[in-house]
This record gives sequence, C-alpha cells and structure tokens, in this order.
Amino acid sequence: MTLMDTESAPAGAVDDRRCSPLARQRQRRPEGRERYTISEVATYAGLSAHTLRWYERIGLMPHVDRSHTGQRRYTDRDLDWLDLVGRLRLTGMPVADMVRYAELVRQGEHTFPERERLLSAHRDDVRMRIAELRSTLEVLDYKIDIYADARRASEGA
Repeated sequence: MTLMDTESAPAGAVDDRRCSPLARQRQRRPEGRERYTISEVATYAGLSAHTLRWYERIGLMPHVDRSHTGQRRYTDRDLDWLDLVGRLRLTGMPVADMVRYAELVRQGEHTFPERERLLSAHRDDVRMRIAELRSTLEVLDYKIDIYADARRASEGA
C-alpha cells in the first residue's frame, strides 16, 4: 500500500464527476514529467527544501526515491501526497496527527476505520473553527457598516 490511498486517474485526466481541489492542483504540474528534483517540488508545493527533508525525517513523506548520485527524485504520487498534506496543514491539523495518518496509510487497508475516525474528528474541529470565523465575520461586517454609515452621513451633510 502506498501513501496515497485514493484511486488515481490517468496522468493529466480530471475526473468530471467531481473535480476535486487535488485534481485541480495536479493541473499546475509540468507536463510530461515523471520525476522532480527537491527544488522543483519545493517551488511546486510552496515549501522549502529543508521542510521537505524534515517531512521525510519525521515520517510524513513516504520513502523518496534517490538518483544514482543520492539526489531525491520525487514522483507524481509524492506530489499528490504533498497536496493532501498541504490541505491538512491549511485546516490546522497538528503535525503529529498528520504523521499518525501517514503511518496508518503505510500500514494498509485494515486501518481504514482508524483513518476515518482521525479525519472525522479533525473535520469536526474544522467545522467548529469555521463557525467561529463566521461569527467573527458578522462582527466585522457590523463594525464596517457603522463606519460606512458614518462616512455616508458626513458626506451628505
């Protein structure tokens, strides 16, 4: 079992049934490439080479292939994984939970229930934070309306 536990469409294809954010992300990749250097991946993922090496050290990245000279050679599958990790980071998932998820994926399909629990719990946290942000946005909108009304009143006077 590889780290990516989702079905993959053929290279360059986009699933019309559901054009996921990850599928859209794949469209940014250079065409006709199968291997990428660490600097290309860093640019693609918006991460530093140091961060990519750290991800590998802590177990967040799968085994990354190496060239005969020892340079890392990332694959499209690695980029798919980094896309997912980026999404999880964006939602505020703790690194420890991401590493745990990666460990579960490496262990195989028998870990599906635990992966589902981990992601479901995180989704609940994300939904709660979204609700908090919506409430905060309402306060901002209220304050902006007060200032806009005051500005309009002073312009009309």
